[in-house]
Amino acid sequence: MFNNKVYHRIDALSGSVATLRAEGVRYGEIAEVASRAGISLAQVIKLDGPSVTLQIFAGARGVDTAASVRFLGETMKVPFSDALLGRVFTGACVPRDGGPAVEGDPSPIGQPSVNPAKRIMPHEMVRTNIPMIDLFNSLVKSQKLPIFARAGEPYNELLARIALQADSDVIVIGGMGLKYDEYLKLRNTLDASGALAKTVMFVHTAADPTVECVLVPDVSLAVAEKFALGGKDVLVLLTDMTSFADAMKEIAITMEQIPSNRGYPGDLYSQLASRYEKAVDFDGAGSITILAVTTMPGDDVTHPVPDNTGYITEGQFYLKGGRIEPFGSLSRLKQQVNKATREDHRTIMDAMIKLYAQYKETVEKQSMGFRMSEWDRKLLKYGADFEREMMDLSVNIPLEEALNLGWRILADNFDRSEVGIPSKLADKFWPKG
Repeated sequence: MFNNKVYHRIDALSGSVATLRAEGVRYGEIAEVASRAGISLAQVIKLDGPSVTLQIFAGARGVDTAASVRFLGETMKVPFSDALLGRVFTGACVPRDGGPAVEGDPSPIGQPSVNPAKRIMPHEMVRTNIPMIDLFNSLVKSQKLPIFARAGEPYNELLARIALQADSDVIVIGGMGLKYDEYLKLRNTLDASGALAKTVMFVHTAADPTVECVLVPDVSLAVAEKFALGGKDVLVLLTDMTSFADAMKEIAITMEQIPSNRGYPGDLYSQLASRYEKAVDFDGAGSITILAVTTMPGDDVTHPVPDNTGYITEGQFYLKGGRIEPFGSLSRLKQQVNKATREDHRTIMDAMIKLYAQYKETVEKQSMGFRMSEWDRKLLKYGADFEREMMDLSVNIPLEEALNLGWRILADNFDRSEVGIPSKLADKFWPKG
């Protein structure tokens, strides 16, 4: 319901943030700001008695203190319908692909996460056909996992691969701070494969207003929740949550908030957690699974964004050198599904990682000039095979083929007695001849 009162004076303008005195306003409420530049939408981001702070979506260029402000009495909403599929929008839900605006049921964004009593315990695997995920750190339906990477790693290419191959009904992609060519490459990859037809994209580029970056996760998760309540299994791919945190930091500085660690706002943990906790498997409906890229400035995992993220999520994938590293990567829920895949899953996983750790030690010994034994030479060949055939992100095979491949790599490099696998399983799965 519209607030009939129009305010004709803005007390202060700083960047895209405006402050005025108003009554009966709610946090998160949407307002219209009318100025010589036209009408812009804004959102209430702070209340301090009668003082109201607004974030103007399109920026404050052309807005002066004589602009009029009208509060609309409702929070930000995204129109929802199946027509969203195959479309690309900005963080403010404006079509980016040249198509028409979507008409649908307006759904509020930024709502509380689901009551735990309505959730189902994670128990079902999300297959990606990437061995380093499916075999070694299985992704579980309704899990929330970050992908930790430094700048320059192919994390968007990894997300595109997952979007193409994951067994989900709907993919929702939220891009934050993307370079325009990164956005085009991501969209074109999905379009060429046909996966765009089951995908909704909300993209903020580096040239777009900062506030739209902050909106992307909320809009993406609001749409995902509506699809999930309709019985769909939804995979939400967010890139990059460090850009989201940096946008929050920029807004907080503009508002002259007291900074916390490295200038980030003091509620960084709560802001991240409120988004990640949207991951859910609904009782009697669908599910939301979240994979979110978190870039690490200076490859520093103690940076506030990855550090806070690690306390919230259920493990992490480390992307290093264009590969998902087995050491450091962890899916804390993988044991929920490994027992239901194939009887040799846990055994192959443990044996291969143990031998790969020995290979890494042998590489160090070799670099220091130690003489290589016959066992060392076996480990060096095994490590090269493992990295080429398992760790390379171009490998696209189902879990069962990955397990068979694991047995073959072991058999190509070692005798049965050298890999520490129980005879019962070796008798059944060790390659013949």
